[in-house]
Amino acid sequence: MKQTDITEFTRPLGLSVTPDQVSLLESYEQHLVERGSALGLISRHDLERVRERHILDCIRAAVPSPPAGLAYDLGSGGGLPGVVVGILRPGLTVRLVERRALRATFLEWLAGQLRLPNVEVLACRVEDVAEGLADVCYSRALAPLPGAWALARNLLKPGGSLVYFAGERAVVPESVPGATSIHVLPWKVLESGGPLAIITR
Repeated sequence: MKQTDITEFTRPLGLSVTPDQVSLLESYEQHLVERGSALGLISRHDLERVRERHILDCIRAAVPSPPAGLAYDLGSGGGLPGVVVGILRPGLTVRLVERRALRATFLEWLAGQLRLPNVEVLACRVEDVAEGLADVCYSRALAPLPGAWALARNLLKPGGSLVYFAGERAVVPESVPGATSIHVLPWKVLESGGPLAIITR
């Protein structure tokens, strides 16, 4: 896809993106292309479509994200979607939770390369993160929805939300224990992808 497609993609979502943010997203995309496959962060088959499969897909998570506060990207891997949201929501502190040391080291290097002061790395298990602090959590390719909610639930403040990337065949339940609401955002990027489920504590 063309570089300008980032702006074309964000406009219908109601996201205002600056040229500097587009440049950062492009730089992040290039780092994933250059290093992601070797580190096991993305599939070799995705190298030709990193933008569509990862960058644009993760941009969606910025829409329901608050402009400020604290976010956790649970099982961040290569920083998807936490780094993307951190670029688009500079007033939001985004903590990338990644227990695997090599990936956490890559994320720390990446945050330095992109000069993202609002993006921090927690090299630990999700279960070891301090509870009750977050305004929002993200879960992408971490666990089925009930498991992801079980991990996020205690990390969220009352009124905080889990932004869950549902798969193509995922069935989003009408309710889960401890949630006050579940809202589905149906728009998606990938033909094989699914909606975002916003689960509020």
